[in-house]
Order: sequence, then C-alpha cells, then structure tokens
Amino acid sequence: MREPTTLSGRRKDDHLRLAHAQRAEAPRPTDFDAVELVHHALDGIDVAEVSLATAVDTLSWDAPLYINGMTGGTDRTGTVNRALAIAARETGIPMASGSVGIALDHPETADGFRVIREENPEGFVMANLGIGRSVEHARRAVELLEADALQIHLNAVQETVMPEGDRGFSAWAGLLEQIVAAVEVPVIVKEVGFGLSGRTLTRLHGMGVRVADVSGKGGTDFLRIENARREGSAAPDYAALTGFGLSAPACLLDAPADSPALLASGGVRSPLDVIRALALGARAVGVAGAFLSPAVEGGAEAATTAIEGWLTQLRELMALLGAPDPAALQRTDVLLRGPLAEFTALRGIDAAAYARRSQPGTDHSSRTTRSR
Repeated sequence: MREPTTLSGRRKDDHLRLAHAQRAEAPRPTDFDAVELVHHALDGIDVAEVSLATAVDTLSWDAPLYINGMTGGTDRTGTVNRALAIAARETGIPMASGSVGIALDHPETADGFRVIREENPEGFVMANLGIGRSVEHARRAVELLEADALQIHLNAVQETVMPEGDRGFSAWAGLLEQIVAAVEVPVIVKEVGFGLSGRTLTRLHGMGVRVADVSGKGGTDFLRIENARREGSAAPDYAALTGFGLSAPACLLDAPADSPALLASGGVRSPLDVIRALALGARAVGVAGAFLSPAVEGGAEAATTAIEGWLTQLRELMALLGAPDPAALQRTDVLLRGPLAEFTALRGIDAAAYARRSQPGTDHSSRTTRSR
C-alpha cells in the first residue's frame, strides 16, 4: 500500500490510526449514561409494528441511523471507505464521506472518495467539506460523489489544536450562508465532536440551514488526535483543553424551538444511545467509531454484520418502549441525571418535563420544555 505524499494525506492516515487507537481504550462514561429511560412494563408493542423510517426535514430515510463522515483520500483510508460503502449498501442506511477537501486540492486522491458512490450507486450519500471553502468547492464536492446532501463541518477546536490548522474563523458564517444559498442539495451543518449550542443552532436556522448534526463530545476526540500529532515538536501542548465542548445529549436539550431538524452524533456507543438521542429530539443518529473498528479489522462483511445488529436491536428496543416509529420516542419518559441534570438547571431547561412526557395532555415536543 502506497504511503501518502502530501501533508494532508499523511494527516488523513494519522487521523485513521489515532481514531482506531482510541476505540481500543477502555470505555469512558458519557452524558448518554445520564439519560435514563423510564420503563413502563405494559407499554410494549410487537416488533412487527415498528417502522424504523424517519423524516429529516424533507429527507426520508429507511432508518434513523447513518454512517458519519470519517476518512478518505489515501490508499489506506480508501479501503476503509470501500468497506463502509458496501455495508451502507447492504443495510440501506445513509453514509457520509470524510472531508473531501484533500481531493479538491489533490485530484489524484479522489478515488478514495469516489469509491463510496461506486460501491453504493443507489444509496443516500453525503459529501463532507470543511467550513471556510468557497461555493465552487462546495459544488465540486457534491459532484465528486454525486452526493444527495452536503455536510459542512465546523471544527474551530480541531483547527486550534492542529499544528498546521487555520485560526481565522471570522469569515466562516458568511461563507456558510453563501453555500447554503447556492448549493442545490440539502446542506447539513455538523460539528466534529465539540457540539452545537442552542445559540449556534438559532444562528444556523437564521442562515437558512435546514438540518444540523450536533456532533458532541464523547466519541472520537479530535482534540486528542491533533494534540498527539504535536508530540516531539516545539509546539505548545493542548492537553489542558481535554473535555472541552458539549455532549450530544446536552446539545439536544439546549436546542431551541427554532432549530434546524436535528441529527445527533458523538459518543454513540450502542443502539441504546441511539434510542436516547432520538428520545431527546434527534431525527436520526450518526455513528463513526463503532463502525470504524469492524471495517478496519474485518472489512465490509464485519461492518455489515455490525450495522445489521444495531438495526435489529433498535427495532426491539422501540417495541419494548412502545414506540411504533422513531418520532414516537419523543413521548418516552426520560430522567436526566448527574452532570446533565446540572447542565439543564444552569441553562434554564425544565428537566422535570422530560420525566412525565407520557402523561395525557403533555406537549411532546422536546424543544418546548425550556423555561427561559
């Protein structure tokens, strides 16, 4: 396998290697652990009554689960993308690419991304591009993958820690507005693991963004990854920033009524975490690290088996909770505990309302429980 010859190519392989290494570490508690679903023993329905289909603004997906953007642009990462694309095709779930910026700057690397569409010609594919790029770049990213949607990722924390990162953030909002207005496919704005606050979601809505992935902390930690890439250099250490940002559950709770349609990712370890995110208002949930490991270690077959297992368990958990579809999970009673409960108190969010949503006459919108 050829080694990448460009700095961005080496960075892609570094990201893959370091992200996979994080997956091998002992699991850490996340805010998903603070989301407790109240069990009502006679509320269950038959699994056959459950539909996984979900609506994300104007988009219709067969399941509330998608493979989130991870990688691409080198021989090594292209192999992973091939395995994930086959798994997405076999299971019928959407898939996002990693950032295609490297392919725009170095066209010889494009095959590592094109393989996603080649292996999944009829599937829902999202191209991914970093904020700060032009409208022309956004259009080229969509064309590269014949994409059904464009993810624009916000990564100020990552850029701050990245040795070669860009620290000029002031133009981002204006560039994003231009892309949203000009690109013909839906634009999905996402973070890269540090969360979208309620204030940010309101700003995005004002820019015309219809869908946002809150992508909170707790999963693949790009702060740690970029800081590890600083080792052995004279550059300052950013380890003190570890833990910075908001978790996906915190972002979903913080989301105001005028948010875009919400997706959630970041720290999703199991189908139960998917259920928790859906119960807090997400329309679908993105998974990266949990599907990366089987794709790296066992290829397309292992990744397909892993995703099929998640879909089966999602149906069974929804039946247990009496939810015939993903949206119905927003009527599930939820207890918010620990640091997440403290977060809701400090942000003026009525956590108690989540605990009694199944009561008759209750407003089931998870974004109308804010007291401020």
